[in-house]
Amino acid sequence: MSDQPTSWVRDQWDQFVYARRREWVLLRRQGPGQLQFWFIALLIGIGAGYLALGFRVIVSRLQKFFYGADDVMLASAASQLDWYVILGLPVLGGLAVGLILWKFTPDGRARSVAHVIEGAALRDGRVEKNIARASAVASIITLSTGGSTGREGPVVHLGAALSTTISNFLRADGITARELMGCAVAAAVAASFNAPIAGALFALEVVLRHFAVHAFAPIAIASVAGAVVGRLHMGDVTEFTAAMHTVGFYVELPAFMILGLVCGFVAVLMMKSIFLAEDWGDYIQAKFGIPSWARPAFAGLLLGLLALKFPHIIGVGYETTSLALTGNLVFGVALVFAMMKVAAVAITVGGRMGGGVFSPALMLGALTGLAFGQLATSVFPNASGAETVYALAGMAAVASSVLGAPISTTLIVFELTGDWQVGIAVLVAVSLATILSSRMVDRSFFLTQLERRGIHLAEGPAGYLLSTICVGRLMLPVGSDGAIPLKKAEKLIKKGMFLDENMTLEAALPELEASGRKFLPVVRGRGDQMQYVGAIFLVDALKSYNQALVETSKEEHA
Repeated sequence: MSDQPTSWVRDQWDQFVYARRREWVLLRRQGPGQLQFWFIALLIGIGAGYLALGFRVIVSRLQKFFYGADDVMLASAASQLDWYVILGLPVLGGLAVGLILWKFTPDGRARSVAHVIEGAALRDGRVEKNIARASAVASIITLSTGGSTGREGPVVHLGAALSTTISNFLRADGITARELMGCAVAAAVAASFNAPIAGALFALEVVLRHFAVHAFAPIAIASVAGAVVGRLHMGDVTEFTAAMHTVGFYVELPAFMILGLVCGFVAVLMMKSIFLAEDWGDYIQAKFGIPSWARPAFAGLLLGLLALKFPHIIGVGYETTSLALTGNLVFGVALVFAMMKVAAVAITVGGRMGGGVFSPALMLGALTGLAFGQLATSVFPNASGAETVYALAGMAAVASSVLGAPISTTLIVFELTGDWQVGIAVLVAVSLATILSSRMVDRSFFLTQLERRGIHLAEGPAGYLLSTICVGRLMLPVGSDGAIPLKKAEKLIKKGMFLDENMTLEAALPELEASGRKFLPVVRGRGDQMQYVGAIFLVDALKSYNQALVETSKEEHA
């Protein structure tokens, strides 16, 4: 009799273990169900939150070690250091960054938000996870030794690398992996900036680039989890302290419309400066034979020289941004600081030192807005509110133009400052700035980066889906039913009318249409090694493209 309870417990345990194993097998084979997916989203949110938190803490401690203060008072602390420290730290940091990226990346570039957007659109929600670690280390060194960028780019890519690992483990399809990526991105942003609402919308607006209802719940769960992680360790405080704001409605709204246009131009100036610096860097590097690992060190030298006179360019720039939001800078100083920040960001990014552009955009926008506000309130003192409201609106307007994300950027600014009283003024400036800047670049800084690499995501799915479909996948192989006879194919090949099996429809479809034929032969190899392997029909190419558009539409509108 005494063995019966023991036997019953053993049977129950065996049944429990069997059920869990069966659930695990089904999870790997069929993907997660809704409740399972939400639980995974929660875990990803916690993991990405701690990655972002760890990144921030490491940068802060290294800044204190090198400069004697973190970013809250970094400019003031740096101004008290000896000149050789200010000059030498960026050079040594750039050298370390160059060696790391040269060793662990194929192109010597740190990964950031643009690569995450590319992964969501073209790589089934996955990024190069092995390169993510090198990029994160490089960005930590850059921000800790005088680089003039932000931390959002590296933490977003770190979060995406985490989601890639989980997606690969679960063998997730493209839709599931993209949503897991959105969860990780949302949590990383929320933990980094204490902005859970904006974190969720950033993932939807910037990375996934749609607002499908089925994606919102898990992304919101992950974003809240990331924000909780950040608040548990950093406290429930806003990133900046803004001055009390008043707006002289409605007569003052035209001024904010003008501010929006000014900020749009300023944002474009910043983006164009970065791209110009990259082009100059490529030219100088090629002309003088500079190795790729030395390029960040030369950029560090330029930053150090600039920081000797303008230490506010060092790091993320939160101290200067706070001074602008509280109105503690005069007109001329705000303008000069803004110009120097543009130069510093261009040097840092163009020098391939790593980091993001969102925080510099916040600082540039706050300085631009403050200078504009001081001018506006001095010309029309009786019709204007506080000049600092222009700094807040300018901060949102420039940042939204750079990110191409007016909704999430507006919310990030509100959550960073805790000031919700001037929403109309901010929205007016943001909307006009975004409209203007999106017509002068390819919608945003990140999409323009991708466009410069020949990746046409700015046009939407109709523009980039062709690049995801390979000719070899669609061709009718030799020997199959309906295959093109060898002699017929050889005649076309001799005329130069053929396609390579590795081509995508982006290049192949124009050739198919230009040939005026219903099909073209497909070959493998070049020269004497060229081999006829099949044929692709125009109707099959168009059907595949149409099916891809339908699937994308289903995902975006589900």
